[in-house]
Amino acid sequence: MSVTRKDFLKLSGVTAAGAFFGGVSFLGGCKAAPDKLKGTKESTTICPYCGVGCGLIVSTRNGKIVNIEGDPDNPINQGSLCSKGSALYQVANNDRRLSKVQYRKPYGTEWEEISWEDAIKKIARKVKDTRDATFVEKEGDVFVNRAAGIASMGGAALDNEECYALSKFARVLGISYLEHQARI
Repeated sequence: MSVTRKDFLKLSGVTAAGAFFGGVSFLGGCKAAPDKLKGTKESTTICPYCGVGCGLIVSTRNGKIVNIEGDPDNPINQGSLCSKGSALYQVANNDRRLSKVQYRKPYGTEWEEISWEDAIKKIARKVKDTRDATFVEKEGDVFVNRAAGIASMGGAALDNEECYALSKFARVLGISYLEHQARI
């Protein structure tokens, strides 16, 4: 089939008009999705996972996090996030996240719920007993005052202030084996 210039222009015009009117009717027929961020309070923060300092915008409603996204005004990440930063929302909102303290007795097979008060007492007792059993006061003629049976490891989700407080607490106990997740 041979197409003349006049037929080509007619066909092109009809196709363009059809695409335009079809697009307009499609857009006019679509209803806008409800804004999930309507009525939220936005605040900016820094991602807790590593030392890069990516900026986040956290949207909350009634004290609950409803959305986390990269901050486009942050000069470090300019709105982009790595996979851990993108999944940060799930840390706060996850049905599988434990909300009560779980304890399993030695040689036990079942977990049981205990109160925070009981958990803290158990942890403090274990730390004290281990420190007393493994404390080294002198090594040769040198005073070392270290708890050789305890180590401390910081995590990437801790901020600088929490790491500082953790390291000071560890040093008070005499812990010399201090490490951080970022170095491993």
